[in-house]
Amino acid sequence: MSLWVDCYRPKSLDELHYHEGLSARLRALAGSGDFPHMLFYGPSGAGKKTRVACTLRELFGKGVEKLKIDQRVFMTPSRRKLDVNIVQSNFHLEITPSEVGNYDRVVIQELLKEIAQTQQVDINARHRFKVVVINEADTLTRDAQAALRRTMEKYMSNMRIILCANSTSKLIAPIKSRCLLVRVAAPTEQEMMKVMKHVADRQNFRIDDDNVIQEIAQDADGNLRKALLVFEALKMQTGLNGPITIAKPDWETYCHKVGDMIIQEQSPQRVMEVRTKLYELLSHCIPPSVVLKTIASHVVDKVDESLKADIMHWAAVYEVRMRVGNKKIFHLEAWVVKVMSLYKHFVYGIDMSSFD
Repeated sequence: MSLWVDCYRPKSLDELHYHEGLSARLRALAGSGDFPHMLFYGPSGAGKKTRVACTLRELFGKGVEKLKIDQRVFMTPSRRKLDVNIVQSNFHLEITPSEVGNYDRVVIQELLKEIAQTQQVDINARHRFKVVVINEADTLTRDAQAALRRTMEKYMSNMRIILCANSTSKLIAPIKSRCLLVRVAAPTEQEMMKVMKHVADRQNFRIDDDNVIQEIAQDADGNLRKALLVFEALKMQTGLNGPITIAKPDWETYCHKVGDMIIQEQSPQRVMEVRTKLYELLSHCIPPSVVLKTIASHVVDKVDESLKADIMHWAAVYEVRMRVGNKKIFHLEAWVVKVMSLYKHFVYGIDMSSFD
């Protein structure tokens, strides 16, 4: 049996419960004869992929729902084999090139060139082009983005690109200038409550206390996927009767523990202990940017008002350096030392530059 988040995922633009103005614009674009390359961006859980799927259905009809998963093998210049999973229909295909790391350029070049050089063969297709959906576009390397830009210029007649990204800051300007940017903002608490009530109606049960789903919406912080997963879990566990307790994910609790360690003691020994915790988080595949954001948010909640701006400023600085560099742990640890220095200087008037 499917999870509610998958079972009740909207399949058409008419079924979407929020951002109705955006849905109307996408419907108009799909109905026009001039469909552009598009870049959907917004926070995780806002509904970017759902809107892309609904737009594809508006473009090509129900045929896009007949999906199959293929595994393609690509060969790097050094003769290394890359296995990439591709979800596709007769009208589109969906890829996540970041799965192959620094070799994403090979996937972009070979696959898109192959797709672009073939005409749409389905005689029932409403449009004569195929659509390629690229997930996690903001994690593509610079080389892959340059290859993508050239493909977008050369093969516009046979292919359209739809990019999905959490942020546009990591994409090069030439790609952004060739796409229609579509911002999918996080839903408000009221909009998430509306979706949860809709799911409850489909499941044939009634919500007696709106405070329960309001608490779930507040905890989700704009992430509708998380809200629906928590909603289903609590319904199965407690029936949503009486006061509820929303458990934090283990990695988030661990990040909060690291934040407490930074505030409790500022010493070289404590830096080594924090380093061990950071390695453990990274080894469990928690993205370093998420680790930095979660720890920084927890530390900011615990410190004096005068320190908050500096802590977030340096978090932003080291987040940028993480994107440019390779070893993420170096930049995470450098931020930890910087925060310790700021905090100890504030509390005791001691400068920790002797760490260097």
